[in-house]
Amino acid sequence: MKAIVLDRFGGPDVLHEAEAELPEPGPGQVRVRVRAAGVNPLDGKIRSGALQAVFPTPLPAIPGLELAGVVDALGDGVSEVAVGDEVLGFADTGSYAEYALASTFAVKPDALSWEQAVTLPVAGEAAERVLRQLGVSAGQTLLIHGAAGGVGTLAVQLAVAAGVRVIATAGPGNQDYLASLGATPTPYGPGLVERVRALAPQGIDAAFDVAGKGALPDLIELRGGTERLVTIADFAAEQLGVTFSAVQERSASDLAALADLAAQGRLSTTVAATYPLAEADAAHRASDAGHVRGKLVLTIP
Repeated sequence: MKAIVLDRFGGPDVLHEAEAELPEPGPGQVRVRVRAAGVNPLDGKIRSGALQAVFPTPLPAIPGLELAGVVDALGDGVSEVAVGDEVLGFADTGSYAEYALASTFAVKPDALSWEQAVTLPVAGEAAERVLRQLGVSAGQTLLIHGAAGGVGTLAVQLAVAAGVRVIATAGPGNQDYLASLGATPTPYGPGLVERVRALAPQGIDAAFDVAGKGALPDLIELRGGTERLVTIADFAAEQLGVTFSAVQERSASDLAALADLAAQGRLSTTVAATYPLAEADAAHRASDAGHVRGKLVLTIP
């Protein structure tokens, strides 16, 4: 099968197309003929080697954490889907490939395109996990820093639907986008503390750092400490006493619920751009540059 292979760490140019062995599903796994693979900021950090101390990646490796596609083969014990069913889920083997294995998956609703479906697994899991950790509830105020990307887009909507007031930061070009999701937008960068205090004179109840980029000191100041402050992007968290949330809590039922909400139009997802599999390096350049609205997706006809 064709796959994108990483055999040394470095910039996007280390990604290249190659022939790889077809994976065989084990117990509880399905093999999926991949139609769309999500590109996440974490993929770039793994590719660069920056996460070797935290998430060691043996080389050579096929990148990719999430997929949408057609079930091609079943491992022992799989009864909830059949060969030919359309699914979305988390990749056990790299999803930047024509075929990948998955053990946490859900049936794809017909109303969702492949590209829409693949925006949900990683971003949805991270958004729901951190909102649970923060314990935000109706009537409270949540600050989401860097909210225009895939995780932020879903976190804003899930929090707003729960009755939470969301103040969301992003670049100038994404202010109207965040407002359309139900958030009160404000630019990030110098003066963030003053801008947020003007929007929430009573203070904020919790803060979710999606983007990193050195904002934790400002968020600590806004919170008056590190309680109910979580980051998924800033590796300075430990030295600042901030919770870094990294361990995925994969749930097939949660994924199915998110897919149903999206299919009903009650949860919007945004595909920032699509790239053919062979142009994974270009997708990584776009991801590394930041300021992406929604999710970047690799498509495999």
